[in-house]
Amino acid sequence: MMTSAASHTTSAGQPLLAVTDLRTEFVLPQGVLRAVDGVSFTLEAGKTLGVVGESGSGKSVLARSLIGLLPAGVARTPAGRIDFNGRDLRQFGEREMRGVRGKEIAMIFQDPLTSLNPVLTIGRQLEQVLRQHTDLSARAARERAVELLADVGIADPRQRASEYAHRLSGGMRQRVVIAIALACTPRLLIADEPTTALDVTVQAQILDLLRRLQERHAMAMLLITHNFGVVAEMCDDVAVMYAGRMVEQGSVADVLRRPRMRYTHALLQSVPRADAQPHARLPAIPGQPPDLTAPPAGCRFAPRCVARAGQCDSAAPHAMPAGGGHFYACWHPVQENLT
Repeated sequence: MMTSAASHTTSAGQPLLAVTDLRTEFVLPQGVLRAVDGVSFTLEAGKTLGVVGESGSGKSVLARSLIGLLPAGVARTPAGRIDFNGRDLRQFGEREMRGVRGKEIAMIFQDPLTSLNPVLTIGRQLEQVLRQHTDLSARAARERAVELLADVGIADPRQRASEYAHRLSGGMRQRVVIAIALACTPRLLIADEPTTALDVTVQAQILDLLRRLQERHAMAMLLITHNFGVVAEMCDDVAVMYAGRMVEQGSVADVLRRPRMRYTHALLQSVPRADAQPHARLPAIPGQPPDLTAPPAGCRFAPRCVARAGQCDSAAPHAMPAGGGHFYACWHPVQENLT
């Protein structure tokens, strides 16, 4: 089982979050799509784990699986454990999960505009979260909502609390979403591509805000992204997903400098470098990810891999140790280090 490397644990000496062999499926007319297929990892209190991979690799489905936000009647989680602070969340009913979401585990979604209710003011949405999970009075919740907007760097927070989401810029909407997520000081924050729709300057501001708030509240963070630069800046550990599976995990330093799985190596090679030769072609990964309603029997990356051999097509590689909590799943690992 692949796990992330970190040192801080809960008071009982256990990871804050331990996911074991989690499987999430979608029942579609063309068959069962295995979006998350046997994923295992741990996340320690106060640490940040980055989850990276191409679109469609299962990152967002994994995040939603953790807090039970999957479409009823279509999605199911037939196997696995989600141990959060000593409790298996897969055994919780919807009523119990409502007490966890927002209070103990909060999530920042990709698009802040669609995450906010267009017919409620910003302040009202913050007040709803506070009234749901705390014993604050209506008046105290209104005042706390203004304080939260100020905490995330929104100027004139009292005025902004009375406005609607469509009147705010993308960066301000993302700050509002962060304020809502942190309203009850959760122990775990799941950030799903929190800077995707923002320009570079605003991205840097949002990442800096997340870092400062994480330190202030001693939260663990699961950061989903496709940007290795964000991983290098924000994360302690990183897990690489491909076609529903985690194919490499370890500390950021180990995985980014010494990737072993061929997919991780190919992703890193496709990142633009400041020291690249002028007009040099950027390497691209050929082909497309597999159809997860009928995945390959062997390594799921094999059809796109330059090191493909017979064993790759016949058997799925298991997690292999590279030392120091670094694990990879590849029959023909990369040997050279990246500089």
